[in-house]
Amino acid sequence: MRFLKKYGLLDLVYINGVYYPAPSNFSYLWNFGIYSFVCLAVQLITGIFLAMHYAPEQTLAFFSVEHIMRDVNYGWLLRYIHANGASMFFIVVYTHTFRGLYYGSYHYPRENLWIVGVFIILMMIMTAFMGYVLPWGQMSFWAATVITNMVSAVPYVGKSIVIWLWGGFSVDNATLNRFFSLHYLMPFVILVLVMLHLVFLRENSSSNPLGIEHTTDYLFFYPYYWIKDVLGLMIFFIFFALFVFFSPNYLGHPDNYIMANPMVTPPHIVPEWYFLPYYAILRSVPDKLLGVVAMVLSILILAVIPFLTYDAKIRAATFRPLYKFFFYFFLFDCFILGWIGHCPAEMPYILIGRVGTIFYFLYFILIIPACIILENYFFNVKFKNEQAVEAVA
Repeated sequence: MRFLKKYGLLDLVYINGVYYPAPSNFSYLWNFGIYSFVCLAVQLITGIFLAMHYAPEQTLAFFSVEHIMRDVNYGWLLRYIHANGASMFFIVVYTHTFRGLYYGSYHYPRENLWIVGVFIILMMIMTAFMGYVLPWGQMSFWAATVITNMVSAVPYVGKSIVIWLWGGFSVDNATLNRFFSLHYLMPFVILVLVMLHLVFLRENSSSNPLGIEHTTDYLFFYPYYWIKDVLGLMIFFIFFALFVFFSPNYLGHPDNYIMANPMVTPPHIVPEWYFLPYYAILRSVPDKLLGVVAMVLSILILAVIPFLTYDAKIRAATFRPLYKFFFYFFLFDCFILGWIGHCPAEMPYILIGRVGTIFYFLYFILIIPACIILENYFFNVKFKNEQAVEAVA
């Protein structure tokens, strides 16, 4: 206790976990930041124990996973928690992101907070992709082959980057070793970004659901929000446990229980569900290079939103009916892209995917700025009319 007091750790815990003032009108949607942190902790802990038994060698990787499942004490539980934990992580982070889009959590002064969050998502996608390759199943191998080959579209240096990623001239043992090393390292990079995310959150506080900055209606984080977080975590863990214990393979692909065979190509290569919208965008663009660019931009474009909406007078979609309509349409479009990513690359799925991709980018580039211009105009008109009425009165 003296050590904690000497270095001010108790003060830090008290300020951020007890005394921290938060708006009194937070809904349970604001709990998903805590869920994300818990998911990251679960993935780190289970991943460390799984790494003790995993063999990153192409002739042993598949059998080492089976060894974990069959021979290691509670290895099946560790593996199922880790595999389904990735899906849970993406569910809560995507929900957290859409909540931020709806309530305008990216507005000034929280631009840095939002941008760091976008890079956390990018790192999560890269980490999950490399983890998907490690079981060395049929779908893992061919997904790695297809996705890494996309980098070859980069002019001049693309083929060199692919050879470096592979560690040779094909997806092989060196590729597996590199992906295992990076998959083990990158969660700690995510942890650093999460700490930076929390620093920016502490600096600017959480956004108000009403979209206002100056209010005195605050509650201390303890005990009110502690109780809400604990209740929400209990419900989340029940949801998590339903998959782990009753449908552990529901979110995976059955072909991944077949050992990787470079001589047999699966009839339809499908990534994990949380990659499907990006995969649909990649396939919707007929040019290989432009497809890769579109897929990367579909993530990075989120970081541009604060600069496209800096002059918005109204932040929360609660008071923006026009933006709210397009937001729900955008949410529907993301689900459509996810469905298209699971469908074969043929008509009419290609056409639907292209329409969905066009709307996805138009939402950020055109629709959001246009909504702000129109809403600001009507806001100014209403404000002037109210001033005129007050002057007459």
